Parts: sequence; structure tokens; C-alpha cells
Amino acid sequence: MTEAMLIFVLQLGVIIFAAKLGNIIFEKLKLPGLLGELIGGIIIGPYLLGGIPLPGLKEGLFPIENNFAVSKELYALCSLASIVLLFNVGLETDIKLFIKYSVAGSVVGIGGVLGSFLFGILAAYIYDVYIIKEYFNIMDPQVLFLGVISTATSVGITARILSERKKLETPEGVSIIAAAVFDDVLGIICLAIVLSIVNSSKGLNKIDWNKIMIVGAKALIVWLSATLIGLTLSQKLSKTLKLFKHKTTIAIMSLGLALIVSGLFEEAGLALIIGAYVTGISLSNTDISILVREILHPISEFLIPIFFCVMGMLVNVKELINPNVLIFGSIYVLLAILGKVIGCGMPSFFFKFNPIGALRIGVGMVPRGEVALIIAGIGLASGFVKQEIFGVSIMMTLITTILSPLILVSLFNNPKPGSKRIISGEEDYYRLSYQFPNYDVATLVINYILKIFEDEGFFVHIINKEDEIYNVRKDNSFITIEKNNNEVIFYYINKKDKQLINALFIEVIANVEKMIKSLDKPIDAKKLVEQFLSKENIQENKNVNEFSNYFSKLLIIPELKSTSKEDAIKELIDRAVLFNPHFDKDKILKDVMERERSMSTGMQYGIALPHAKTEGVDKLICVIGISKKGIDFNSIDKKISHIFFLVLTPLGENVPHLKFMAYIASILTEERRNALLRAKNVDEIYKIVTQI
Repeated sequence: MTEAMLIFVLQLGVIIFAAKLGNIIFEKLKLPGLLGELIGGIIIGPYLLGGIPLPGLKEGLFPIENNFAVSKELYALCSLASIVLLFNVGLETDIKLFIKYSVAGSVVGIGGVLGSFLFGILAAYIYDVYIIKEYFNIMDPQVLFLGVISTATSVGITARILSERKKLETPEGVSIIAAAVFDDVLGIICLAIVLSIVNSSKGLNKIDWNKIMIVGAKALIVWLSATLIGLTLSQKLSKTLKLFKHKTTIAIMSLGLALIVSGLFEEAGLALIIGAYVTGISLSNTDISILVREILHPISEFLIPIFFCVMGMLVNVKELINPNVLIFGSIYVLLAILGKVIGCGMPSFFFKFNPIGALRIGVGMVPRGEVALIIAGIGLASGFVKQEIFGVSIMMTLITTILSPLILVSLFNNPKPGSKRIISGEEDYYRLSYQFPNYDVATLVINYILKIFEDEGFFVHIINKEDEIYNVRKDNSFITIEKNNNEVIFYYINKKDKQLINALFIEVIANVEKMIKSLDKPIDAKKLVEQFLSKENIQENKNVNEFSNYFSKLLIIPELKSTSKEDAIKELIDRAVLFNPHFDKDKILKDVMERERSMSTGMQYGIALPHAKTEGVDKLICVIGISKKGIDFNSIDKKISHIFFLVLTPLGENVPHLKFMAYIASILTEERRNALLRAKNVDEIYKIVTQI
């Protein structure tokens, strides 16, 4: 047992590194990271590097066990990852979009599933009859799995392309997203039916259509019943989970529920992932759905790359390079593409789309991804799918995921509209916005807003930290908050939430006014500066070169020409802009001077630290200036300043502004200040501030 665990831990460590490195490389190449994880798995798998003998491991780190490419432990972890993955897919399903565009979405989605399933069966027919010259049996599990694998769409890839090109709200964009919801649902139903048929018939040549109808109806009824019950009881389920109070506990209990339901579905003859998807979709319309996704995100980030990497490890490269397999793979990929383009494109003509619009929809539905791989993995693990067919499934996933975004971008480069319809997102939400004097006030206000919402029992989630977008949700109230510089914007769905937001702002303004009035009693700024540059806090900093990359010889002025405070600031800014021409000089000057008006940055011991967070720069930068004559900088100790560090930080970016300021203060010992004043040139100054 100890030896088995040792090998498992080593395997897991290698898989994590291979998956993450593959992800990083492919993201750098502007390709989906999951492809890198798959390729990483293929490389380290038992059919390539993983099978090379090592000291103490005669069969390699990843030996083939019981004619299967990975150990039971790894496959169990992979199954857990697939449950987490489909649970997340269910949570992300937009039920309102599903209902709102149910007609167009259902027709396009059904067309895509039907077309790709039939084209997958056609590929299997070509493989059996013309390539390996065997008898074709439509009830052969491998044939059915080839059809089901072909149905799965990974719309996440398409959604990213549409989002980047601002096309999500176009008729094509809305139709693709809506159809993808139906596509997922129908794909899961197809898998449930096929699994039931396969388990029932065991691939017998004789087709008992009555039995198939009964088995298919049973699978459909079980799936739909579970989904309807879940959606009906979703709010009660949400309230029950909220009894645990702590956010993390709610999320973990939700995942526990998904695992239980998955196990019950497996026991009923359906797949684990179907139960996970049902649980996710049941919670998707509750106020805890985003909370659960947010809390489980680290778990997903850990498990899902392992899943894709292990899927890659299952690929037998030697089988894949077989000429017959390559020929069949090419045919399968081509038919998988045509299945979606024709199956989704043709029905769109009934909804006022022209040929280019229909083609955009069809191509947008082409990428396969996680669900296709999970289905293929289920087939391989159960023995219904041969190794070479599994490899072909991976090949199809890779090629469709790479090709579709490239083709879609070129199609949207054509300015011609794809439809006579006009779809606007404004019918889906209302908007309220409030302007504030500056960025800092807006930041203060939004912090108050989020706190008040939390006090009111809302769940607050960070949707995008960089763009400062938040979501707050409670029961039927669903509000998105965005801070755009000095503007705070609310997007809400229910009209009644407008009064809620107005009431909230009355409370926020009251709190801000209260804080401002409390500042009538002056703060002892001199005492704060004295503490900042006290002898106890200024000491030899042993973190050698911790911030040395922020210093540059090009940004050092050994003798300032200026004689006044404003001119000195302008001279330091000029040096920053000289070597960074894309910086906005006017914005920088405005923000630095505004900071000076609030409180002078002239410290003590002859030091001045003018600084600002500004939109004028895109990176943290430091300009050093020395004035042996000295400049009156309104210092806190009333003495003239000789040593100047101008620190500029991009507004709203995650950079170590405060740590860098504290670092500068901590290294300016009396000995180093004297050395800076004695320094004769740029090289000496640079050496003093970097070689700590």
C-alpha cells in the first residue's frame, strides 16, 4: 500500500506539471489551454515517455495495468474531475436564456445533435465497411458511441471568440449560446439512452426495437424527471443549503450533493456525469449558484487539468499513426464538422438568417471539448470503445477546437449582417449609473456598497477583479455592479430592485457623510510621517534585489536643474516620459499634483516621495532625482529636500505600490542618504539603491 501511494503521488505530481506547462504554452500560442493539457498527457503517457523504464520502475512511471493505460487510483481521480466539470457546466447553464430562446435554440440545437449523430454513424459505417471490411451493425456499442461523441459541443471556445469580438449580443451570438444549452441537454440525454441500450442489448446483432423504445423512454423519463424535480425544488434546496451559513460549507455541501446524485444515476444505469449535470442545472437558477462556482473554483483548477491530461494519457500513439486509423480519423473529423455546420446551419434559415449567418452559427457549434472526452473515456473504460477509436475521438476534439475559432473569426471579419433580426441585450436588464468626483471616492463608495449588501444577507461575488465587476444575489434579486473609473454602474433584471438600489445609495451616502464629518478633527500627519521614516523602521533591508527591477539607470537624474517643487515634479515626469513615450504626461502631472494638494509628500531627513496612481502609465515606474542645493518641498519637518523618488503606479492594476513605497523608506538609512548626496554619477546612485 505504501509503495502504491508513493507511485501515485509521483504520478500525480508529474501530471500536474505536464498539464500546467501544456496549458501555459498553448495559451501563449493563443490556443485553448485544454489542448495543451491533452498534448501533455499524450507525451507523458504510457505509450510515450511514461513507458520508459526508470531506476526502481522497470515498466516506467506510468505502466499499463490490466490492459488499461492508467491506474485505478488515477482513473478514480479522473472520474471525480469529470463530476466536478459537469457540475460546473450545469451551474453555468442559463435557464432564462434556455426558455427565452427556446424555439430557435431548440430547433438549431436539435438539428446539430441529430446531424452530428447521423454523420458520426456514417463515419462508423465507412470505417466498418470500407476500411476494415467488417459487417456493419448499427447497434454495435462502438458505433453508437461514435455518434454520441460527435454530438457534444464545447461552446466555451466559441463564447470566448464572440466575447472578444463584441459579437455575443448579435443574432448569431445569442442563437449559438441558446442552441448550445439545448445541445448540452440533448447530448446528455443521448448518452443516457445509448448507455441504457448498450447495457441492455450488449451489442447483439438482433435489434429489438420494442426493448430499445422502452429503454430509451426509461432513460429519458429518469433524466427529465430528475431535472424537473431539481428545478422545482431548487429554491427550497438553496434555502436548506444556506442553513449551513458559511459560504465554503454551502459550496462543499453542494458538491457533496452532486456526488451523491451522480452515484445514484450510475446505480440506475446512467452515467455519473449525468447526475452531476442534473444537480448543477437544478442549482443554476438559485442565488447560491455563483457562490458555489466561486468557492469550488480552486478545486476545479486542480482537478480539471488532471482530467484532460489523463485523457491524453489514454491515447495509444502507435495505434493512432496506423494508416487505417489516420484515414478514418480524417473522415470522422470532416463528418463531425459537417454534422454541426449542416445540422445547425440549415434550421437557422427558418429564423431569418441568411447564408453567412447560418454558416457562423454552424461553425460556432463545431468545437468539441470536455463532454466529448468524458463520453469517449466512459466508452474506453467500459470496453465498448477500442483504443484506436478513442484516439480518433481525441484527434477530432483537437482539430475541431483549433479550426473553429480560426474560421469563425474570418466569418465575422465580413461586415455583412447575418440576419434581419435585431437582438439587443437591453431588453434583458435595466441600468443605473452614478458619477463620483474621482477614482478614489468611487472605490470607497463601492466598498461600502458591497458591505451593505453582505449585511443585508446578499451573496457577493467577484466576477472580474481586474475590471472591478461584482455580482450580488439573493432570492430573485440579481444585480451586477461595475466600477468604471469614477463611475459605479448597476445592472439589474427585476424592476423592483431599482428601489432597493436607491435605498442602498441613501445609506451609502449617509455613511460617507458620516466619515467626512468625523475627519473634522485633524489627523496628525507629521506624526504619521515621523513613524514612516523613524529610525526603528529605517534599517538595512536584507531582501537583496527584491525590487531592483523597478530601478533603471535611464531613470536617474544625478543633479536636478529645478529650483521649485512643481518644476522638480515636472522634471522627474519628463524623464519618465522620455523613455516611455506612450505614457500620458498630462494625466501623470494632474494626478501627481492632485496627490500633493491633499498632503505634501515631502517627508523628513531631506527625502521627498512624490507619487500617484494614474491612468497615464501602464506599469510601476520609479524616477530618482538628486538635488545637492535642495528644493523646498513643503516637508513635514520644514527642511529642504535633496533626495527624490517619483513613484508612478497604473490605476486599478495589481502592482506592489505600497510595498515598493515601504521598501524605499526602509532602505534610506542615514549612511545611504549621505552616500546618495556624495554620488558623482548615475552608476554610483544605481549601485547604492540596488545593491542593498
